Amino acid sequence: MSPKHIIFKKISKDKSVGVYLGKRDFVDRVDSVDPVDGVLLVDPEQLKGKKAYVTLSCTFRYGRDDMDVLGIAFKREIYLSTRQIYPPLQDKDQGILTRVQDKLLRKLGHNAYPFFFEFPDNLPCSVGLQPALTDVGKHCAVEFEVKAFCAESQDAKVRKRSSVRLMIRKVQYAPEKPGPAPCVETTRDFLMSDKPLHLEASLEKQTYYHGEPLNVRVKIRNDSNKNVRNIILSAEQIANVVLYSSDSYMKAVATEDSGDSVDSGAKLDKVYSLLPLLTNNREMRGIALDGKLKHEDTNLASSSIIKEGVLKEVLGILVSYRIVVKLIVGGIMGSSEVGVELPFQLMHPKPDAVKESELEDEMVFEEFKRSYLKGTIEDEDEGNVSPAEQ
Repeated sequence: MSPKHIIFKKISKDKSVGVYLGKRDFVDRVDSVDPVDGVLLVDPEQLKGKKAYVTLSCTFRYGRDDMDVLGIAFKREIYLSTRQIYPPLQDKDQGILTRVQDKLLRKLGHNAYPFFFEFPDNLPCSVGLQPALTDVGKHCAVEFEVKAFCAESQDAKVRKRSSVRLMIRKVQYAPEKPGPAPCVETTRDFLMSDKPLHLEASLEKQTYYHGEPLNVRVKIRNDSNKNVRNIILSAEQIANVVLYSSDSYMKAVATEDSGDSVDSGAKLDKVYSLLPLLTNNREMRGIALDGKLKHEDTNLASSSIIKEGVLKEVLGILVSYRIVVKLIVGGIMGSSEVGVELPFQLMHPKPDAVKESELEDEMVFEEFKRSYLKGTIEDEDEGNVSPAEQ
């Protein structure tokens, strides 16, 4: 059976404009990004001579809207592109349509018009920092939005009832060609010890998928006269907020306090397992999460892969991961630490590609609609929305 061809739609409250998209996630392949191809449906009677526009925007938000002070918004627009869709500036038949647009235009009729945006290659992916449990409203995040509206002109004031906003995501998947498996070693000499302590740590591969355990192999050859009292491993997430400052957040998202010891003259060769999951870090403020649609769950942020030559300063939030192996070494003068770090990538696997020709001809429409959940407040201007249940 062919997979369903789901179309996401949202209509403005006054029915003047409506947006139809074939997907919400747009893949950044480092060398190229999926274009945003959709269809705008207009009601000429409701437009009353006004024009209809569609915008694609990327915003870096570092504070809630209600925190705006003295007219200074706690957000920065990284990218904004606006296009007039109605009246059309060129004949519909002259443009090149994607298969989804072609099917939508035939189904929606003569008041439907295609729109097309390409992402610049220097935009970040959708990512945000987890707020504290007591925080309300939007948090520090990079967000993408498609907005349609009708107005006298592009710069004229827009009524909320005559506009519609849809949050989309720009995502990256694990590279098809994996890098080398990380391996690092160190040798530590101690005062009043003729021989050193040798530590080696390695991973099976460079890239791991969300929900996959990380097996860390630790080798210790303790030729020194010191005793290793404990071995502690942690998976750490480093989130660098590079757009407006040089803030850096380091959070341990998985920890293993083994209690293992290695006496003087002894050896150890053991594999430890770590499992970094958001489930175990729900209350930890400041960890980076993959961008999400409102009321939908998400996961720890995926590692950032940067295209060569792109300035890091415009990328909002950069995320990386590392394994830290730390030995607690005892001695007469007190304990000391010996440690190494192993960088790795945490990402989603690339989903199986479904060819457009394999999709069902019949389209299934899902509303971009607010979920009326207990404890949430309806916000007319909210754009972070998810599809309603069928």
